Amino acid sequence: MKILLQPPRDGATEWHAALSSALPDAAIAVWPDALEEPDYALVWKPPAELFARVRPAKAIFNLGAGVDVLLAVPTLPDGVPVIRLEDAGMAVQMAEYVTLAVMRAYREVDAYAAQQREGRWQPRRRIAKPAFGVGILGFGVLGRAVANALAPFGFPLRGWSLRRKVFPGVESFAGRGELFSFLAASRMLVCLLPSTNETRGLLDRAALEALPRGAHLVNVARGDIVVDEDLVAALDRGHLAGATLDVFREEPLPSGHPFWHHPRITLTPHTSAVTLVEDSIAQVADKIRRLERGESVTGLVDRVRAY
Repeated sequence: MKILLQPPRDGATEWHAALSSALPDAAIAVWPDALEEPDYALVWKPPAELFARVRPAKAIFNLGAGVDVLLAVPTLPDGVPVIRLEDAGMAVQMAEYVTLAVMRAYREVDAYAAQQREGRWQPRRRIAKPAFGVGILGFGVLGRAVANALAPFGFPLRGWSLRRKVFPGVESFAGRGELFSFLAASRMLVCLLPSTNETRGLLDRAALEALPRGAHLVNVARGDIVVDEDLVAALDRGHLAGATLDVFREEPLPSGHPFWHHPRITLTPHTSAVTLVEDSIAQVADKIRRLERGESVTGLVDRVRAY
């Protein structure tokens, strides 16, 4: 078995060691070294040159959950299955991040921090929990993990996806026809959608205005789902109370971007859920072994839907 590995630039040694340990009989080359006609390629944001030189025979594994960058590579060969990571240690991290953001908004931590800076002792009236609906926009593996993490706190939970998904304790919404009723019930909106032709720019002025006044946005998905200027305008008007952003249209976020110093925005540098090497390689290695035995695997990407 021959494998081409093109991991994140700063982690090649760790990825190679983990892959060699998981599949000791495989011949592994690390890009830019290239095997002729490898069976599999494991890639992360590959350059166009990679697929111009190499066509994997059996499958291409994306070393991350989001495949928008990989699918945009112009030399990506047709007819070769693309397989994405499923969870691989990311779901727990994502659930932690979102739970922190939800509780920070619900318990009004930022408002109390402002009062502290002013030297003002002023207990605030508690927000009624039934009025603090949490809407999970994108209800796949990560969305379900977030729902499980939030369930013990008793918030009304709602999930939206392009195609209806049923999950215990979560009110289900699906399709464009139900999007605005879903948004209207989301005092806290958590975006977990993939970046596709259907989702890019989805959270524009109309969508953000459909949220209840005083709502919060958490985006841990892709930056291009949110229209930046519309988000800033909604915050400036006071329609939205705050936003927690981990992903951006351009990364790193440019130094002059208005998000950096906006008083109602909390941002982090795309760290809500980092790819864990050992977990990821264990998942990829298991799927390679299944493919070698002629078995089916999960995580196959539909190139038309882009997830």
